[in-house]
Amino acid sequence: QVQLVESGGGLVQPGGSRRLSCVTSRNIFDFNGMGWYRQAPGKERELVALISRANSIRYSESVKGRFTISKDNAKNTVYLQMNSLKSEDTAVYYCKAIDSIPPFQNYWGQGTQVTVSS
Repeated sequence: QVQLVESGGGLVQPGGSRRLSCVTSRNIFDFNGMGWYRQAPGKERELVALISRANSIRYSESVKGRFTISKDNAKNTVYLQMNSLKSEDTAVYYCKAIDSIPPFQNYWGQGTQVTVSS
């Protein structure tokens, strides 16, 4: 059983910054990739950023240039540095890991709330 534990959410003012962390209970190299998704009230869950085992990175257009995904292999941790936050970034942020062996199962964390408000 894989556990993903997110932390770092909270209330932040518009224009502010926040860093989210996601620690996995398994070796990070067991996954083809890890990433962050978010879900705002009344909306579908959407991709924020992905980082592959080979460090290939993909961002959604809405966060490109403001958010940075990174990982620390030694700590089995993925980070999401969020800068220049906007009210529309308010959402529950979820960590996801993609298994490297068939059936390439997706694992999800419990989510962490980020609220951008003055």
